[in-house]
Amino acid sequence: MFIEIQLALLEASTWSNMFVLDAEKVTYLEKVVRPLIVYFAMIVLLRIFGKRELAELNPIDFVLLLLISEAVQNAIIGDDTSLSGGVIGVITLLAVNYLMAFIKFRVPPIERLIEGSPKVLIENGKVNQDVLSRELMTEDDLEVMAHEEGLDSAKEIEKLVLDPNGTFLVEAKNDIKDAHFKKEVLEKIDKLTEQLKDLQNSLQKS
Repeated sequence: MFIEIQLALLEASTWSNMFVLDAEKVTYLEKVVRPLIVYFAMIVLLRIFGKRELAELNPIDFVLLLLISEAVQNAIIGDDTSLSGGVIGVITLLAVNYLMAFIKFRVPPIERLIEGSPKVLIENGKVNQDVLSRELMTEDDLEVMAHEEGLDSAKEIEKLVLDPNGTFLVEAKNDIKDAHFKKEVLEKIDKLTEQLKDLQNSLQKS
C-alpha cells in the first residue's frame, strides 16, 4: 500500500492534475472573472433583498444560506477543481474585498450606497410597521430579540435599529433599564450577604 502511494506521487499526472488548469475546460482569466461576478452579484442581491440574511438566522434563513453557498461554490469553481484554480479564486476574492474596503474607506458615500443605511424598527417604543414589513420581520421576531436582551417583551424596547451589517441594536426603556439595574444590584447584594455569612460561620468554627 505504501509503495503504491509512493509510485502515485512520483507520477507526473498526479501533480499536473493538481496544479495545472485543464485548458480545454477553463482558462486562468475565467478563474478570475467567475469569483468577481459572484462577489458583486452577492453584494447587489443582499442590498436588494435586505439585511435579514446577515442578522441572527432562523431555520429558514439558515437553509437558504446553505443552498446559496452551494450554488455559489459551483458558480465559482466551474468545471475546474485543481488546487491552483482554487488558490486563484481565493486570491481574487481577497483582493477584490480589500479593494472594496479601501474604496469605502476613501469614499464614504460608496459605503452607504453598497451597504445602505440603518433601519429603525422601533422608535420611542413604537414599532415602525413599514420598515418591519420591508425587512420581512414579524412581531414574533421582535419578541425573540427582546428575550435575547433579557427583556420580557418587545413592549419594553425603547429603540431597535437594524445596522447595515445585520446587527441589531436594542435599547430598553429607561424605567425598564432602572428596574433591571436595581434587580442586578439586589442580586449582587444577596450574594455578598451569603458570602459574608459563610465567612462568619467559617471563622466561628475555627
